[in-house]
Amino acid sequence: MASNRPAPQAPFVPSQRSTDTFGYDRYRTDEAPFEEWNPTAESIRPVRGRHRVTKQRGGGLARSSTVLGVGVIAAVGAGGMATAQTGKPPVSISIPDLPLVSDDSSDNPEDSATALSTMGEVTEETTQGAGDAGEALRARIMAQVEQQQDQIESKAVADAVAAAEKEAAAAAAKAEKEAEAKAAAAKAKAEEEARKKAEAERLAELAKQFALPTSSYTITSTFGQAGAYWSSGYHTGLDFAAPSGTLIKAVHTGTITFAGWDGSYGYKTVLTLEDGTEIWYAHQSSISVSVGQKVSTGDVIGRVGATGNVTGAHLHLEVHPDGSSNGIDPLAWLRGKGLTP
Repeated sequence: MASNRPAPQAPFVPSQRSTDTFGYDRYRTDEAPFEEWNPTAESIRPVRGRHRVTKQRGGGLARSSTVLGVGVIAAVGAGGMATAQTGKPPVSISIPDLPLVSDDSSDNPEDSATALSTMGEVTEETTQGAGDAGEALRARIMAQVEQQQDQIESKAVADAVAAAEKEAAAAAAKAEKEAEAKAAAAKAKAEEEARKKAEAERLAELAKQFALPTSSYTITSTFGQAGAYWSSGYHTGLDFAAPSGTLIKAVHTGTITFAGWDGSYGYKTVLTLEDGTEIWYAHQSSISVSVGQKVSTGDVIGRVGATGNVTGAHLHLEVHPDGSSNGIDPLAWLRGKGLTP
């Protein structure tokens, strides 16, 4: 049975009476017949403004889910307060599969469905990652706190050690000074003892060379003592009260330079020593030597009496260095020679 071939489809020609195709309210005669036009990525100009049609990359995760995941991570990182121990399970967010413009010539609905179906998993992973980031931040802060605490404790220990060392050094310095002071005091004491010993030895040797002027006496008046009994207003010598006739001795080796009467001194003898010191013996009852005579220590030169201006028997002794008219304290001079009146 023969069939008739279908007639070829005539090209689309706008109606001469239709003005709805291009909206010009009239038919244009200056344009040729038009074919059907399908827009593509190359033929569509990007729309200016905030709402642009984006391409789906690689047929994978939709851009909307990616933006959502990045927003969650940014919020967690900025706040630093996210934690995996929130106590609530992560919530899966589902978004209707919306057709997006793709740069592929053929859209694959299965790819879009697969990408959107993994939104919950991405959200859970993002929350877990945010929790890990929070734990890492907390661990880092705790490590810094521990480090600062260790530094504070180390500084405190170092300060304590330095203070202890300083105190020990001060104590050592003080002990050293005290030891030096004690050593110096001991040295000074030893030197003083040595000096005293040497002086005692020297006086002992001098005592062998010097002698007291008399014996069996009592010191009744000392040098410089004030009173009306003396014409000068004070006593110029040292008085040894002793019974009349008690022997008077030479205190040291010397020469007799005066022997006789001398007014208020009564009978007086002057013994001049080798260094020029004159020893005056006054108020004697008798004189046993003559001028120019050499005598030695302990030789008898006279006897105690009560001649001259006296109130009783005694020996009046004066010491005149270098034969001067002004005498010195006989008691101190005798002690300087190792004698103890």
